[in-house]
Amino acid sequence: MANTSLTFYYLAQHRLSFKTFFFIPTTLALISTLFVLFYISFSTSHLIHFNRHHAHILSVSPKNPPTGSPSFPVSDHNVSKHHLPFVDLSNRSGSGDGGRRSVSQRSAEVDLGSNGNYMNDSEVYHDRDIFLEDYKWMNRSFRIYIYPHKQKDPFANALLPVDFEPTGNYASESYFKKVLMKSHFITKDPVKADLFFLPFSIARLRHDPRIGSPGIQDFIRDYIVNISQKYPYWNRTNGADHFYVACHSIGRSAMEKAWKVKLNAIQVVCSSSYFLSGYITHKDASLPQIWPRQTVPPDLVSSKRKKLAFFAGAINSPVREKLLQFWRNDPEIYVHFGRLTTPYADELLGSKFCLHVKGFEVNTARIADSLYYGCVPVIIANHYDLPFADILNWKSFSVVVATLDIPLLKKILKGISSDKYLLLQRNVLKVRKHFQWHLSPVDYDAFCMVMYELWLRRSSIRLQLSPSIDFS
Repeated sequence: MANTSLTFYYLAQHRLSFKTFFFIPTTLALISTLFVLFYISFSTSHLIHFNRHHAHILSVSPKNPPTGSPSFPVSDHNVSKHHLPFVDLSNRSGSGDGGRRSVSQRSAEVDLGSNGNYMNDSEVYHDRDIFLEDYKWMNRSFRIYIYPHKQKDPFANALLPVDFEPTGNYASESYFKKVLMKSHFITKDPVKADLFFLPFSIARLRHDPRIGSPGIQDFIRDYIVNISQKYPYWNRTNGADHFYVACHSIGRSAMEKAWKVKLNAIQVVCSSSYFLSGYITHKDASLPQIWPRQTVPPDLVSSKRKKLAFFAGAINSPVREKLLQFWRNDPEIYVHFGRLTTPYADELLGSKFCLHVKGFEVNTARIADSLYYGCVPVIIANHYDLPFADILNWKSFSVVVATLDIPLLKKILKGISSDKYLLLQRNVLKVRKHFQWHLSPVDYDAFCMVMYELWLRRSSIRLQLSPSIDFS
């Protein structure tokens, strides 16, 4: 009992030292936490300004280490010199201010170049000289290997190009493959290839009664297993130097049973929403959805465009419902749902602005339609990774409006001066050649632009691994 009393007496006399004993590690833990948070914040701020197309590091199977060096050296040519204008407006409006920022803050934010200077929104290219120089290099040396298939293959209809001229809303997928097969970019020597093309057609598989939409995932999984067993190229990089092309939205879910395709391969898709987990910016690329037109683009006269804005389409999304709610009966913004009573082309030719509004997906053919008829596109589709955003300065020929700002649409469009509008339309005429397909490729058309996007993603660092390394 005496010993117990002495113990309590001792603790009472030294309570300050015990508090100090517990205070010191707590303080150290707090300081460490603050240091880690500061480091993360500092690193992230630098990472945001890092080039979108830095060297693509490939995962290499230890069983099949590569024996050769990349076809192209990693150089400054592979580094874009501009911060790219992604349309992530919903994230901005959903920030901590509760969406109270002005329309100019949400829908007209200023981009800064990599050197901190204001970007020139009058120029249609981020850097025209670099683009033209790199384009020549790409056109001269870029090579693609396509896994071979024959007409007698049971799924030749989905693996070989179509034997007719592609048409319809999802023609971009078929056009690309048909033109690629006949182009000078093809090599029959896989050693010389920069990228490997997975030639399956999502659109054709979807309409194949043997596969259909429910069976596409199994088909893709089995196809990857087959090529990985028959050829060494997939295993060498786990698919990081492979790509496929798809325009139908079902392509988004087609890779669910082939996760290495989704995570490693380059996905060139029309449904390029970086809000979705299946699409990975920096790695994947946006394929423009284009309704094919073989006629010469019409002559354009701005003074005949008497309507402020025009939209026609189905009500298949909350965004379009909101557009209809605010502007259905407006005398200047023509919003049509259902079948038009006038020719679609006349409506586009008679409007100053043409609205691209998100439906089931962020993509539609309306942007290409607008450009073809000289109408300035207004993009109302949050999270849309716009086609050719690595090359084109979309702010120079289009207007991006956040979904939140649909009630302010007329104010935004009427706030654009006549001089600014004429500049936008002149730039529309400059870029529309990039949104046209041809059966034989024409320099800077849609096919060549997609090839350039792939070329930007082709450079790889392949690690030379020693077989003696233990990976267990």
